[in-house]
Amino acid sequence: MATSMGKVLVHSVVNTFCRNVRPRRCLRIRSGRYCSTAAAVTPANNPLLRHEHLPEFRAIGAEHVVPAVKKLVEELETGVGTLETNIQDVSKVNWPTLVEALERLSFPLEFAWGVVGHLNGVKNNDALRKAYEESQPLVVQIMTRVAQSKPVFNGLKALQTGASPLDGPQLRILDSGVKGARLGGVELEGEDKDNFNQMVMKSAMLAQQFANNVLDATKAFSLTVTDRSHMDGVPDSLLLLTATAAAQDKDSVDPEKGPWKLTLDIPCFEPFMKHSRNGSLREQMYRAYITRASQGEQDNTGIIEEIRKLRREQSALLGYKNYADVSIDTKMADSVQEVMSLLQSLKAKSKPAAEREFAQLEEFARKNGHDGKLNLWDLSFWAERQREQLFSFSEEELRPYFPLERVLNGLFQLCSHLFGITIQPADGTAEVWHEDVRFFNILDEQGEHIASFFLDPYSRPHEKRGGAWLNPTLGKSQVMNTKPVAYIVCNQGPPVGDKPSLMTFREVETVFHEFGHGLQHMLTTVPYHDAAGLNNIEWDAVELPSQFMENWVYDWDTMQLISGHYQTGETLPRDLFQKLVDARKYMAGSQMLRQLYFSAMDMEFHTSSDPWKTIMDSVAAEYTVLQPLPEDMFPCSFMHVWGGGYAAGYYSYKWAEVLAVDAFGAFEEAGLENRDKLAEIGKRFRDTILSLGGGTHPKEVFRQFRGRDPQPDALLRLYGLA
Repeated sequence: MATSMGKVLVHSVVNTFCRNVRPRRCLRIRSGRYCSTAAAVTPANNPLLRHEHLPEFRAIGAEHVVPAVKKLVEELETGVGTLETNIQDVSKVNWPTLVEALERLSFPLEFAWGVVGHLNGVKNNDALRKAYEESQPLVVQIMTRVAQSKPVFNGLKALQTGASPLDGPQLRILDSGVKGARLGGVELEGEDKDNFNQMVMKSAMLAQQFANNVLDATKAFSLTVTDRSHMDGVPDSLLLLTATAAAQDKDSVDPEKGPWKLTLDIPCFEPFMKHSRNGSLREQMYRAYITRASQGEQDNTGIIEEIRKLRREQSALLGYKNYADVSIDTKMADSVQEVMSLLQSLKAKSKPAAEREFAQLEEFARKNGHDGKLNLWDLSFWAERQREQLFSFSEEELRPYFPLERVLNGLFQLCSHLFGITIQPADGTAEVWHEDVRFFNILDEQGEHIASFFLDPYSRPHEKRGGAWLNPTLGKSQVMNTKPVAYIVCNQGPPVGDKPSLMTFREVETVFHEFGHGLQHMLTTVPYHDAAGLNNIEWDAVELPSQFMENWVYDWDTMQLISGHYQTGETLPRDLFQKLVDARKYMAGSQMLRQLYFSAMDMEFHTSSDPWKTIMDSVAAEYTVLQPLPEDMFPCSFMHVWGGGYAAGYYSYKWAEVLAVDAFGAFEEAGLENRDKLAEIGKRFRDTILSLGGGTHPKEVFRQFRGRDPQPDALLRLYGLA
């Protein structure tokens, strides 16, 4: 699940603002043609210019985007020009006149563009997409302009080496700012600088095109089934979901008579592949899924090579051997070699286990009627059948125990106990972009409001991209007097008929995961925006709180809080919970190897110049047990790497999981039944991991919490691979 985190302003060019853009042009959206100046645009007639409070989602339309961005870019350009004049004499530069001034200048555009980017992900439509694409070049240009400002760069260096009394977080911000400016091309001159800037712009354009193609390709595929026998094995929840999707009249849905509409949206695709007894349909769905965005109008095959070429050229201009070295320069890991050593060491443990697991699965399938070798589209189906036999439960059995409201209430109670906070519903106090969106406030021990968050839980394939993520709405800032606010977005099945949203266990884990990100964003105590919450944290450490929170769903006391049958209120029975815990290690080698495969492939994409399909095949030979199909084009929908922030950084999930499992070990060592002791350790976790944000290096933050460096063996022990 991808998250998007902010960075120090001068470091934001590549990481935050420059992901998505197409060439500038005039366009028609619902209020007319935009090629005029932004002079007449005011806060009174454009809600994106009103940033004194939370976004006015009901008032924001696609027609507001281009005029607002033009005006805000003009204002930032003027403001930065004035700032540069004021800081020419670096001997007189101080924190307020440079860093705080930059924050004040950038806030209006950062706020508005964040809202637009959020809506582009959750309320995507043609008009908004065109407005976004029209505006993005302007944002890229102004952020590049700021990042390459010599007066700002010289001022940052002067503060970095000067005698002004600055604290640790301020020095971290300056270090990141100087490095970010260098990575943004501030030291380039002449033709090199012009070429670099063109590459930044084109890379952003291609990333947006890549993301659009994935969304469009996913939406474009559907398969309508009219024969009930072709849906044998499919659970009732999926019958209802697919029948509702196919129905013309949503008030007269019959999940037993159909028809049923199958899509590549995860709430449909995953359970279908696990439960459908129709091997032919599974094959058809599987082949459609692995070839998404690889042909026709949504073809990403060439875009991948274009992005790789641009990243290589940018890296060379900056003096790096390859893009992986650029990426690692801002990470917790010290080198590409250190990352690959971790991946190789984990592969040495997980691949033999995965090979044994596959052999056992193939034997199980043969004994239970499967004829011939297992194909890739058979794996999920037979793995689920074997799980059911080994542990005497099915995923569908668990669903009734996890209605969304019960899961949320239990999660909030756990956070209250561990971290001393209170989470209260505040629906109706903030505008939302869809009727299903919830809004909550967070209070501290004294009952003071310290943060808020939006929760958008349900899948909407026609307008909302897949996956789950957290993005900041507002960050903590002493200068702007803002408290943290977050968007938490998931894609689980919605309520259907009189049934509430009943979650799979994996969806429960996902909510805990994203809320972990939210806690780090919202419970920060760093007063400086550029190091508060998720800002300025090394990317390979940012998944620590999220993966840490996932561990709590395997704690019995927590399970009693988050489970409750939607009809009876009965919590998940203890014997069923124990089976769930036992099943955690099921296919653990295969699951880990899959993540290592993605991580190694990503790193090879950014160290090798071979064609991407050649790289994929080579890495697959080393990191998979059952080789991908020749037509497998998974990288064409690999949003993390080509449309998100994980380029040469997908390994971050495993790197941070080492930290997360070791951190959770502190609670296990105290005894998970010792709730008083857990609260004590939880306070220390809040005061370190959740509080210190990007103001302290993550290695030091971990040491402050754990009293030592992390131990990688904890991860292998958790999955029975030690």
